[in-house]
Amino acid sequence: MANSLLRKKSIDKILADAEAGMNDGHGVLNKVLGVKDLTLMGIAAVIGAGIFSSIGKACFDGGPGVIFLYMFTAIACGFAALCYAEFASTVPVSGSAYTYSYVAFGEIFAWIIGWDLLMEYAIGNIAVAISWSDYFTGLLNKAGFHIPGWLTMDYSTAHSGFTEVSGLLSKGQALATIDPVMVDKYHSWLTAPQFFGMSFIMDLPAFLIVGLITYIVFIGIQESKSASNIMVIIKLAVIFLVIVLGAYYVQPQNWSPFTPNGVSGILKGVWVK
Repeated sequence: MANSLLRKKSIDKILADAEAGMNDGHGVLNKVLGVKDLTLMGIAAVIGAGIFSSIGKACFDGGPGVIFLYMFTAIACGFAALCYAEFASTVPVSGSAYTYSYVAFGEIFAWIIGWDLLMEYAIGNIAVAISWSDYFTGLLNKAGFHIPGWLTMDYSTAHSGFTEVSGLLSKGQALATIDPVMVDKYHSWLTAPQFFGMSFIMDLPAFLIVGLITYIVFIGIQESKSASNIMVIIKLAVIFLVIVLGAYYVQPQNWSPFTPNGVSGILKGVWVK
């Protein structure tokens, strides 16, 4: 049993299986990604959504010293990119980390890593969609278009806010003195429509953006690569714009203390990378 779980496939065997699949017409993937597409896809993977969704929290915890966190992360991403380049050139077939693990460690580890990747992409997708929803609804609010709170957050968030604010109110604290974010959650719970005794609360913008991206991916790789390339170019342009404009607002006196919360404060940003 242990031997079967740890069995490996040699590189020659994997290449032979891939070639056999191409010859019989099964499992053939059309090669539609060029050097430009793969380069932009690599940039999208290295410069993730965390640069937008979590930079504020990371800077709050780490202070100016958070720059070290991004330096370490850049080095780690560089090594990871080199590893993937080596794997891809050694085992030039589809399958990514699953196939590489099958060759290096065995079937059980490949199975675990394959499921890890599926869960990572699913959960990461949810976090990014929620963050995007916050930015989107904030932009609409500033433009004068208000979306009801019960359509901009999840059920548990609204319920926890309602519970916390209700507790503070029961202790005699005035609503005006409570954190506006918590008050917004409180009102979202109160104003949400009821269906069969249960509050209907959902993050509609996050749901729609996930649906849109899923639809694009479902259509085909041609449409997916075009949409991905456009988004990567926009992302790089935004980052460049922030750097250029932000340079005019640099105030060195704000760099002290450089690490207000020490190393632990800097490392708090690791989980959001």
